[in-house]
Amino acid sequence: MKQKISISIEEEKVRKLDELLKTSKFRNKSHAVEVALEKLLSQEGEHETKR
Repeated sequence: MKQKISISIEEEKVRKLDELLKTSKFRNKSHAVEVALEKLLSQEGEHETKR
């Protein structure tokens, strides 16, 4: 189940995200952030197993 959250992001990063959405596979900002978070969590998991 998805849960709504609220985050604060610098304006420049939001502008870059908006530009990315125009030319990418992401449906919307939430989708882009979710994919980025999945990637981060996956990488962090890899670091945990190497410790």
